[in-house]
Amino acid sequence: MKDLDRHICSLLQENARLSLSEIAEQVGSSVPTVSDRVRRLEADGTIREYTTLLRPADFGFDVTAFIFVDLDSSTSYDLFRRQCRARKEIQECHAVTGTASHLLKVRVVNTAALEQLLSSIQQWRGVSRTLTNVVLSTHKETPTITIT
Repeated sequence: MKDLDRHICSLLQENARLSLSEIAEQVGSSVPTVSDRVRRLEADGTIREYTTLLRPADFGFDVTAFIFVDLDSSTSYDLFRRQCRARKEIQECHAVTGTASHLLKVRVVNTAALEQLLSSIQQWRGVSRTLTNVVLSTHKETPTITIT
C-alpha cells in the first residue's frame, strides 16, 4: 500500500467525517487524487464502511459477554457463521485456537436476554459446548488499528 493511501486511511479512521478537501490539504495532494484513492480503497475493501460509534448503555445494552463456542465438526462452520451473522446481538465472531473453535462478542439488554441467546446458540446444529464470560466493566475498547 502506498504511503498516501496509508495517510488517507489514518485520517479517515480518526474522523470519517473529514471532507475530501480537508484530507487533500492534510496529505498535501489534490482533491481529485484523494477522491480517486478513497474510491479505490473502498472498491478493494480496504475501507469497509463508515460508521458512528455509540455508547451501548445509552440504548439499554447493559450486558456484554464473550461466548466460547465449540463445534463438533468443521462441517458445521459455514452454517454456524451464517447463523452468527443473522443475530444482531452477536457483534463479533472469530474462529480461534485453544479450548473452543469460535469466540463471540455479544451485547444484550439484560441477563434474561443473554440466557435466551445462549439457549438459541446451544440448539444450533454442531454446537457441542459454550462457555460464557460476562463483562463487568470495560477499560479499553477500540475499532482502530495502528497504521505505520
